[in-house]
Amino acid sequence: MNPNKALWEKGDFTRIAQGMRAAGERFVESLGMSRGDKVMDLGCGDGTTALPAAKLGAEVTGVDIAANLVAAGNARAAAQGLDNLRFQEGDASNLVGIADACFDWVVSVFGAMFAPKADDVAKEMVRVTKPGGTIVMGNWIPGDPTLAAQILKISAAYTPPPPEGFVSPMTWGSEETAAARFVGAGVARDRIAFQRDSFLFDFPAGPAGAVDLFRDFYGPTINAFDAAAKDGRAEALRGELVELFTRQNQGDATRTRIPATFLRVTVKV
Repeated sequence: MNPNKALWEKGDFTRIAQGMRAAGERFVESLGMSRGDKVMDLGCGDGTTALPAAKLGAEVTGVDIAANLVAAGNARAAAQGLDNLRFQEGDASNLVGIADACFDWVVSVFGAMFAPKADDVAKEMVRVTKPGGTIVMGNWIPGDPTLAAQILKISAAYTPPPPEGFVSPMTWGSEETAAARFVGAGVARDRIAFQRDSFLFDFPAGPAGAVDLFRDFYGPTINAFDAAAKDGRAEALRGELVELFTRQNQGDATRTRIPATFLRVTVKV
C-alpha cells in the first residue's frame, strides 16, 4: 500500500477533526468565496473546510487519499443535505481524472503538505486551477513553538529516521520553499503571498485526554507511540505530549483549547 495512504487511514482522524470544526469554518469565511464557485478541497479529511464551503453555496469536490475519510465526508455531506459537495479518493501529487483549469479555488488546510513529491503537488494544484483562480494552503511551520509543529517534532524524536530522499512536510511552512515550488509550477513570484495565521484546537477533554485522542486516532502520533513502545518509551512520549498540551492550554482541566500558528499561502493563478 502507498505509505501515505496507510498513514492517514490509521486510527480515525475524524475524532481529531471534531476539535477543528469551528476554526475550519472561520478559515473558509475569511476567503471570500461566492455562491457557485467551483472549489477543490485537497487533502480534505472528512470535510472540516469542505462542508463550510459547500454551506456558502460553492460547488465543492473534496479529495483525500484515505478511503475511510472520503466515506466519512460523504456521510457528513449526505446527513446535512449538501448535494453540492462530493468526496473522492485521490493523490495530491497526481490528480488522475481531474481536468485542467476547472476550479476557481483550490484549498488545502494541513492536507497536501503531507503528500510526497512536493513539486508535483504544486504543479497539480496550479494545473487544476482556472486562470484568475486562487490556491490557498494552510501549512504548519517548521520550528514553530505552538502546538501542531511541536506534536510533530516530539513524535519524530521517537520514530526511526525517514528513508533516504524523504522531504519533510514541514518544508511547506517555509515561505522561501513554498514560493520556489509554485514558481517552478509556472506562477510569477509576485502572485504568491504569505501571512501567519492561527487555528484553534478545541477538545471537550483535559490536556491528558486530548493527548490520548492523538495517541489513538492521529496517524503520525500512532506511529510514534508504536515505535516508542518497542523500546519501552511510550510513557515518556505521552509525558512529553501531556506537558506540551498542559503548558499551552487556554482552557481548563476539562476542556483543551490551544491555538496553533500556521503559514497561509495564497497563490493567484
